[in-house]
Amino acid sequence: MQLPDRAPTPMHAPAPLPAPRGPLTDFLFDHLVRAPHRLTVPPGPVDDPLWGDDFHLALYCCYELHYRSMAGVAEAWEWEPSLVGFRGRLEQAFERRLHEEVGAPQPVEDVEAALHDVIAGHVGPSLSSYAEQRADLEQLRELAVHRSAYQLKEADPHSWAIPRLSGRAKSALVEIQFDEYGAGVPGQSHAELWATSMEALGLDSAYGAYLDVLPGLTLATTNLITLFGLHRRLRGALVGHLAIFEMTSVVPMARYAAALRRVGITAAGRRFYDVHVEADAHHEVVASRSLAAGLVASEPSLAGDVLFGAWAIMALEDRFARHVLGRFEAGRSSLLAPHSAASGARLS
Repeated sequence: MQLPDRAPTPMHAPAPLPAPRGPLTDFLFDHLVRAPHRLTVPPGPVDDPLWGDDFHLALYCCYELHYRSMAGVAEAWEWEPSLVGFRGRLEQAFERRLHEEVGAPQPVEDVEAALHDVIAGHVGPSLSSYAEQRADLEQLRELAVHRSAYQLKEADPHSWAIPRLSGRAKSALVEIQFDEYGAGVPGQSHAELWATSMEALGLDSAYGAYLDVLPGLTLATTNLITLFGLHRRLRGALVGHLAIFEMTSVVPMARYAAALRRVGITAAGRRFYDVHVEADAHHEVVASRSLAAGLVASEPSLAGDVLFGAWAIMALEDRFARHVLGRFEAGRSSLLAPHSAASGARLS
């Protein structure tokens, strides 16, 4: 079935504030809907700073003030000192839990080889294999909803590193990001291609449309990149994160493309994945050899941070995959509530 074309959703529009999920988001949203002012004493977190629903929605919305902001929230909130302090306390708790999960940064001699060892040592479940072989259309929709939090702003979080790098590492990052943004061609950025994929699946491609149903574990995978990106001291971790992103992309992207093809999604709806298969075969070499190794060659003290970023993404993605597959195997939704799908997928 071919659905009629719809007018494109403006991708610059900010997301509406979601419903609060607990004391942190209750506190934050109550302040954000008003004119900027000094925050009162905030409550402490009541869920796990590694994956908690209330915790990561609060952190995500703080971070969104640096991206598209939130609808109805005054621009001046972005750098209001007490809000930045509130965000900083959340970040400290998140980073502390990451270190508890993966350990403190350790020095390494050959960072490129160490990154390959991180990947080779991973024994967790594969979402892409499940998608290729077993996922039905509704499960593929759910996966797209999960990934929308990051993919609709790909690759903005990693771009925070551009002014913080130099030499070979900076050139490598700019080369990767140039492709991510569609090589300067309007409509070809990966975020725009992702929006097309969502529409092909019968989903709403509006920025932040599904924020209310995304669990904290999903938001944590996106918050991780922004945490690394906003702090210069974590530039090594951001590079390690991006290196793992690129080094583990080609095979999963091919599997997701095959999954969409299996359920009848059109070529236009699969293009996001096909483009990644083509580009990331080159990007994985650039990311490990020129970006990560180039950074460590110029700043040897950051080698451990690069590996910390690599292990952090692997740990969170592993938890995310186990959550989603556990729900799928049990015949349950992996989201907090059912998403509002469109009337049907754009099928061939």
